[in-house]
Amino acid sequence: MMFLTMDTGTIMVIVWFALIIFAGVIEASTMDLTSIWFSAGAFFALITAIFWEDNIVLQAIVFIVVSSLMLLGLRPLFKKYIRKNEIKTNADKLIGKIAVCVKPILNGDRGEVKIDGKIWTAISNQDVALDERVEVLAIDGVKLVVTKK
Repeated sequence: MMFLTMDTGTIMVIVWFALIIFAGVIEASTMDLTSIWFSAGAFFALITAIFWEDNIVLQAIVFIVVSSLMLLGLRPLFKKYIRKNEIKTNADKLIGKIAVCVKPILNGDRGEVKIDGKIWTAISNQDVALDERVEVLAIDGVKLVVTKK
């Protein structure tokens, strides 16, 4: 009932403030640097609502433009500098090395290769026979992606 007696400007200030809080809570729970920009856009829309309280279209445009520009412009920049859950393993040093197949690999199926004295699960887009030499192209999870040498 209280909302029925409020003017449009006051309602929009409450809406933008609620959106700031909501987007902030989502960002805090995901830490993906996505929702924070909508929170910033809602902040600028809130400022717009304070000064131009009856112009909801202008507020929405400010929200959309600011959120979009920040999401597209600043998110990639910040993503470069914020690394989350990155564990250095030195496994990438295996890329480009030669391994020997110790369990045949069928096209698209798993087999095993030996490299640096260790056995790794490996996949390939071609058949690889026992004792055949392969080159490590990439690491996919805990599997090596290999190709015939």
